[in-house]
Amino acid sequence: MSEELVPLTSSSHGRVSGKSWKAQKSATFRTQCSAGHRSNFEERMKKTTKANAAKKLEIELKTEKNAEKQRRREITLQRKNAAEERRRLEEDKAKMGARKTARLRRKAGRTKKIHG
Repeated sequence: MSEELVPLTSSSHGRVSGKSWKAQKSATFRTQCSAGHRSNFEERMKKTTKANAAKKLEIELKTEKNAEKQRRREITLQRKNAAEERRRLEEDKAKMGARKTARLRRKAGRTKKIHG
């Protein structure tokens, strides 16, 4: 009983695709990889550190700008509210003055009917 060994094909783990139109895959070359993978780890870490520092600075500047904008918005809102309050007080003052004069006129006996 001699068993003959069947030679394996050159595919991975002896499997055959069955698709003759598909090309056999091989290991990729380092030159075909992206530029990031071709550089060594320290260079990539330096690049990442620089990018993170720039991003942090950008976020800080943006935060300061938004804080300044918010501060100006608050000042404007306070001025607007103060102006509205002054206007309302002036109206009340004028209204009270008119009421008081009407009361005095009634007291004196002068009405719109007589002295229109």
